[in-house]
Amino acid sequence: MTRSTLRLRLTTLYGGLFVLAGALVLAVTYLLVRQSLDAVTDPDRESSDLAALRASAAVSGNVDDVVAQVQAQQDALQDAALDSLLTQGGVALLAVGAVAAGAGWLVGGRALRPLNAITSTARRIARGGGARGLHERIALTGPDDEVKRLADTFDDMLEQLDRSFDGQRRFVANASHELRTPLALNRALVELAVTRPGAADETRRLGAALLAVNQRHERLIDALLTLADSEHAVTDRSPVALAGLAAQVAEQAAAEADRAGVAVRIGPLHPAATAGDPVLLERLTQNLVENAVRHNVAGGWLAVSTAAGAGTVTLVVANTGPDVPGDEVEALFQPFRRLGDRRAGPNRGFGLGLSIVRAVARAHGGDATAAARPGGGLTVTVTLPARPG
Repeated sequence: MTRSTLRLRLTTLYGGLFVLAGALVLAVTYLLVRQSLDAVTDPDRESSDLAALRASAAVSGNVDDVVAQVQAQQDALQDAALDSLLTQGGVALLAVGAVAAGAGWLVGGRALRPLNAITSTARRIARGGGARGLHERIALTGPDDEVKRLADTFDDMLEQLDRSFDGQRRFVANASHELRTPLALNRALVELAVTRPGAADETRRLGAALLAVNQRHERLIDALLTLADSEHAVTDRSPVALAGLAAQVAEQAAAEADRAGVAVRIGPLHPAATAGDPVLLERLTQNLVENAVRHNVAGGWLAVSTAAGAGTVTLVVANTGPDVPGDEVEALFQPFRRLGDRRAGPNRGFGLGLSIVRAVARAHGGDATAAARPGGGLTVTVTLPARPG
């Protein structure tokens, strides 16, 4: 049952209740007015009054006085009817309206309660804030109506997605582990060949090239493993000082940045305490700094800063570099997406850096966003929950 259908049914329910309330008010008002008119226009009283008027007119001969008395009685009848309608009918209208509104409120709230449970569960899963992620289920109980069937269908969809994502993660992890063994063996054989006494210079040059290619493949496999691991929500959390971690990673990357002609600016590093997996958070920071160095220009700079807000902490890495179209910034968070990176060689990126950053951030209940800088480069902001206390 769609939301519009539910709203239509609730509208019909409320309409029916108010129609019923109006009918009751009309009936009560009719009875009250009729009772008042009957009391004022009692037949016996009316006959006696008319007889008295005739006798008075016959004695006095003043017909005008008789007409005036009749008009006064009619006015009194109308005033009594209006007073009864305005007072007793108004009280009845308020009472019936309050009962109808209360009944509609209770029935509507009861009808919307299962839908609220579905909405809150879907929101927790979509934001990645649920402790169990896609393993969470609505498990709605109650009669087998449209809302129950909607909740069951949503649970079935979550089950299919859960199995699909788990299968993908297991495949990536297993494939990466299986590829590590032959790569390690290749590296050992090449190192043995180039370090063997009497090895020709051509063999050493070829060995160095093969080692560089092998190292690139190992880095790719490590990135795939990190991406697969970071898809899971982090449940075992440890205190992490984000400012100290950012300073440490930036200092370690200073030598590589200096060789690339990129200046490293550290700060301001405001205290930013969070909780999570220290290894994954360190990898997140390393990816941001390495991307800022790799996708920069000679004579450029990168800046690392941290801050704390209301319940959140932020890590910001900004860098100069080539122009990035604003409509393509979001696509950089997709795996294997490289914007304008056409370089060859072992230092060429894989397009997994920002994908890992966002995956790690969301696994910690946060998020990662990016914005193109005027003049070229990016500003990447990672937001994480602050550590309580």
